[in-house]
Amino acid sequence: MTARRDARWQLAILSAAIVLAMAPWFAATVVADPMARALFLSTWQVSWLTLAVQLGFVLGSLASAALLLSDLVRARYLAAVASMLAAGATAALALGGLTGWQAIGLRLLTGASLACVYPPGMKIAAGWTQRHRGTAIGILVGAVTVGSALPNLLRVTWDPGEWRPVVLLAATSAALGAALFALAVREGPFQASSAPFDPKAVGRVIRERDVRLATGGYLGHMWELYAMWSTIGLFLADAGQRHGVSPSSAPFLAFAVIAAGGIGCVLAGIRADQVGRARVAMMAMALSGTCAIAIGPLSTWSYGLTITIALLWGVSVVADSAQFSACVADVAPREYVGTALTIQTASGFLLTMLTIHLVPGWAARWGWELAYIPLAIGPFLGIVAMSRLGRARRA
Repeated sequence: MTARRDARWQLAILSAAIVLAMAPWFAATVVADPMARALFLSTWQVSWLTLAVQLGFVLGSLASAALLLSDLVRARYLAAVASMLAAGATAALALGGLTGWQAIGLRLLTGASLACVYPPGMKIAAGWTQRHRGTAIGILVGAVTVGSALPNLLRVTWDPGEWRPVVLLAATSAALGAALFALAVREGPFQASSAPFDPKAVGRVIRERDVRLATGGYLGHMWELYAMWSTIGLFLADAGQRHGVSPSSAPFLAFAVIAAGGIGCVLAGIRADQVGRARVAMMAMALSGTCAIAIGPLSTWSYGLTITIALLWGVSVVADSAQFSACVADVAPREYVGTALTIQTASGFLLTMLTIHLVPGWAARWGWELAYIPLAIGPFLGIVAMSRLGRARRA
């Protein structure tokens, strides 16, 4: 009983650390307009305030996996140092006299730092349980989701023209997360070594049909996820104005929509332990893809209905996230699990850079009523990939 209580307590502390540490991810995105005016950023540079974090995460993930940093350095200390680096890079945005390129460089560093927070956190969570590992990982991904939503909540507390306080609060949040990692988080009794990344094995991994299918499902999921997260505030502000609702409520609603994904992650983790990961992933993608198609056209009818669909989308769009990594770990050759997971993560976050860039362009050309519809392509192709994977595994 004591061991179970320790595991629950540590998972709660770890989740709190992750929520706080992930706040810098969208810290610049939610204040992009006033920040652009203050720093004289071009439209292209504004889009890179978000894209640079995604690219930084890819580069950081590759470097961390290649160097096995979470084995060379204890996972909680690695996460603590990385959280503090993310805090410093985010706080530096508030300094005067920055150029656009310097701001983008700081966002790149933020993404690379957060790549050494999330995976070590997953490793720590897995080290506290064996029987209910899907649930534990689901809780942790839920914490990542709430942390990613946090800047929208911080945005509500300040005047819309102010951006530096929001950035500094996000940096402070990450520093508090670093303190929790260093002082309160502990590794569990089931802590395992990280699976190694072998660049020479990339070709071997890609030739594995089941790995390609599991990665295909993940790519379908990622096609939709970050494009929705990064723009849902803009969409809700636009929809609200059409129904006479003040856009000042949009940041809080965006926080609620993204943070609702934490519920979906926990429920999906519990369900995956019961019925299987592929089935849960397909159910989540079916719901999120339907929401992507419906939310724009229905936003012209009722704002209340729009918020309801947005919350359903928030719950479902990230619910399956942890299940794809677990699927790849299940189907990859044991000696190449680390390589397969690194390929999956890097390719997924590179893909997000495309859709994060495309959705605002679609909104400008077609209007927000239609801008999200192409995002449904990802989850529905992901369902096809996971369905084929399920049939192959049963056979």
